[in-house]
Amino acid sequence: MSALHRKKFDPSSAGPLKGVKVIDLSRLVAGNMMTLQLGDFGADVIKVEPAAGDTLRAFKILGIETYWKTYARNKRSICLDLRRAESIELVLKLAESADVLVESFRPGVLEAMGLSPAVLHARNPALVVARISGWGQTGPYSSKPGFGTLVEGYSGFAAMNGFADREPVLPPMFLADMATGIYGASAVMMALWHVRVNAGPGQVVDISLFEPTLSLLGPQVANYRLTGKVKVRTGSRSSTTTPRNAYRTADDKWLCLSTSTQSMAARLFRAIGRDDLNHDPRYASNMARLSHVADIDAIVGSFIAEKTLAENRAFFDKAEVTTGPIYDASHLEVDPFVIERESIIELEDEELGYVPMHNIVPRLAVSPGTFRMPAPTKGQHSEEVLVALVGEAAYAALVEQGIVVTAEPVQIVSGVPA
Repeated sequence: MSALHRKKFDPSSAGPLKGVKVIDLSRLVAGNMMTLQLGDFGADVIKVEPAAGDTLRAFKILGIETYWKTYARNKRSICLDLRRAESIELVLKLAESADVLVESFRPGVLEAMGLSPAVLHARNPALVVARISGWGQTGPYSSKPGFGTLVEGYSGFAAMNGFADREPVLPPMFLADMATGIYGASAVMMALWHVRVNAGPGQVVDISLFEPTLSLLGPQVANYRLTGKVKVRTGSRSSTTTPRNAYRTADDKWLCLSTSTQSMAARLFRAIGRDDLNHDPRYASNMARLSHVADIDAIVGSFIAEKTLAENRAFFDKAEVTTGPIYDASHLEVDPFVIERESIIELEDEELGYVPMHNIVPRLAVSPGTFRMPAPTKGQHSEEVLVALVGEAAYAALVEQGIVVTAEPVQIVSGVPA
């Protein structure tokens, strides 16, 4: 049985964003990450899914919607045929009492649907409209489709990532989307503060996938302007400090090591019996070491290669040198630190029993986030939300006309490890 802590949902729990109502029209990862942050801390997030469901549902492992289960917790789902004028009117009615509306269509699509910011603000002047797109709402690329992969290439990230003698490396996860979702949640809260504290009007939050990704790269453009040189891919090495790398151990595992301060580098050299390096002009300062990085890696790497990963960890922990293992998912769910900190927890799941996922981030001491509900099935809350909005008779008519898609039953999956 897993040692991860198991959590049950408490629909009565509340976070610091209790009372904030969010209408989520977004698809895929960036918008779902944005509204996950808001939902985890108590906002009432209503996912408005098209008839086919959010595209994120298609990302399945062994037939299980693992991405949806992770990014759609603490949200309610209604399902509408968004090609119908009646559905657009329902969205407008929802927006009248909402605080935030999130969308991730290509610029111009929201307007074509009849849901432009001007129309939304005519119904609700205080509404914060968060618009996610690949390249932003303005500029020569605004009408181009833009997935995270394109942005990760265009921003300069891929050019920096990998080894100098090999091709640029795109990230193996949703880097641009995740950065955009986190930035976006922050931007929404700033805009809400302006409404609620400064008595300001609602506004549009224009957040592209491109700018958040670009910001992760730091001062690369300034560095280029100063030097006239583009940063060369350095693998796991750093262009600012050394030693810093991933080193192979005697049992064919990997240890990462970083010495971001001069005192840490000096401590490392003393620990491995090479205090002489602290007095050698070639290695005594960080700037000098950066000119002899291959020599440093050979010295440190040969020491690490003589010990197993466990032996290295014990040795460097005792010496108070900053090292750590390079883990994959199989290590994380059994690591004592991850378990005790509850960084990964298991949430109850009607389909699987329990499903592991990251805990709520960040942690607030007084008003923490809560687990109120699991990721919904498509249209699970259509009746609950829309009856309250239009009444039972009107809701029944909408279902009859195919404008509203009702809840799908949960399919219990057998043969999948719990």
